[in-house]
Amino acid sequence: MNPDSEYTPLYVRGVELFNECEFYESHDVWEELWAEYRGPSREFYQGLIQTAVALHHFCNGNIRGARKLYHSSRKYLDPYRPKHIGIDLDRLFDEMEACFREVVASDEDFPNIEIDADLIPDIGLDPVPPSPAPEASE
Repeated sequence: MNPDSEYTPLYVRGVELFNECEFYESHDVWEELWAEYRGPSREFYQGLIQTAVALHHFCNGNIRGARKLYHSSRKYLDPYRPKHIGIDLDRLFDEMEACFREVVASDEDFPNIEIDADLIPDIGLDPVPPSPAPEASE
């Protein structure tokens, strides 16, 4: 499989859930994919899982957990930059950095920081996966 032209259904579903801000659910879907996968993108999937969990924690006010997962997700994803399996990782890094700027800047363990919904990243896939075929009407 060419990693930039074909996507597994679980991968695409995880991206869809992520873009719907269903971060815990996207983490679950990607974790299912990661658990079965043994190839060169294993740590990439782990980085996506941690990105989703970082945003989940941030949305729920767990700033300490959000900060920890933000940093570890970047470590897992960095070797795959600038683009991997259709994701512009440089863009994702920039958007996560903007979203987490206040979290990263704080040295408090339990700061009172709320996520700015306008800064939550979206993941675009390039090439765009084909839409499912419409069901034939009778």
